[in-house]
Amino acid sequence: MAEEIPDDIKRDLERAGSLHQRTASDYEKCVEFNKLMSNLLARLEDADCFRTADKVMGILLDCNPREGCHCDNSTRIGEKMKSPLFSGTS
Repeated sequence: MAEEIPDDIKRDLERAGSLHQRTASDYEKCVEFNKLMSNLLARLEDADCFRTADKVMGILLDCNPREGCHCDNSTRIGEKMKSPLFSGTS
């Protein structure tokens, strides 16, 4: 059975996908992405969307913003962000 993800969370997941495309060399955007994903994780868990929360947790495990550095995990996170969940087709 598919999870019923609330519309406001879907919109923020889509925004996170779009935001990540601009984060690799922009520390401020990277921090914004990390905070948004952390917030989404809590909201997904509150909405009992545990399968999607697990996907977000996997992304957060790879996301480690560091000032003055290019993101070493940008490609890996980008691949995870290409899922239908983040493109608005879920």
